Amino acid sequence: MTDQWAFGARSSADDVLRGHDLSGRTAIVTGANTGIGFETARALAGAGARVILACRNPESGTAAVARIRARHSRAAVQLAPLDLGSFRSIRAFADALDADRIDLLILNAGSVSTTYLETEDGFERTVGVCHVGHFLLTRLLLPRLLAAGQPRVVIVSSESHRHPKHLDFSRFPLGPHNYSTMVAYGQAKLCNALMARELQRRYGSQGLVACSLHPGTMVTTDIGRESGLMRVLMKVVSPFTKNPSQGAATSVFAAIHQPASDIAGRYLSDCRPRATTPEVEDPVVAERLWTLSEQWIVTALQDTGGRDRQPSARGRR
Repeated sequence: MTDQWAFGARSSADDVLRGHDLSGRTAIVTGANTGIGFETARALAGAGARVILACRNPESGTAAVARIRARHSRAAVQLAPLDLGSFRSIRAFADALDADRIDLLILNAGSVSTTYLETEDGFERTVGVCHVGHFLLTRLLLPRLLAAGQPRVVIVSSESHRHPKHLDFSRFPLGPHNYSTMVAYGQAKLCNALMARELQRRYGSQGLVACSLHPGTMVTTDIGRESGLMRVLMKVVSPFTKNPSQGAATSVFAAIHQPASDIAGRYLSDCRPRATTPEVEDPVVAERLWTLSEQWIVTALQDTGGRDRQPSARGRR
């Protein structure tokens, strides 16, 4: 790994991509309608990539596409509806996707709530959107990722992955009786880091590079949309944190940095690898999470009932 890293905490996504030509590459960015996701998509499109904005809200997604085209007149951008809280939506997204190969998959979208909520398929919503939905999406797109030869999967985690210190499978995901906002969010972000490690272990020999990252603390995003308190908090702290383009810098850095071996399976922050926790580095935990996640999506994909499926996700271990 090189000793010199040109970018840091105040670098923007445009700083990182300056001089890079991504023409011919196809990128998917989840949650690309606002905040870090928007700036990631915009910067990649500005560098020449074809970018698919995978967004839950079609109105804000359409507006995001227009904003990118206004900034980069030749940008190859398109909107594709995707609700990570719905297996039916994720399958529909993958089925409709007009791309034989995917070079970059940026798993950026997230959700957190101060009250217990469930996805359409019965998962606690924070883990359901941040991890389970992204896991299913990645599995569905894996053949087209591997067809790219040297694809990258970049997963936006957080320093919150450090708490809880361990992924307690006996209370994962949380239920309405033991729900805690910070525990649920910590579980979800820990899953993001573990998923990147296991993706790298399983598919690194086929050219895939996966990593997770911390974009910055309390960067202005739409992640608190489920909670009025979270929206107020994000607004209050915004003058003291990175702006969205600075928050997106590590995402685009992970998408283009060479040599790829520097970042393969790693956890990044401020455009460079950082130390993570023993839990993330434990291959037994990562494999167990992968196996459990596969069990969840296989059961769900065999089911056409969606919302009415029983037993609920939180009841299966």
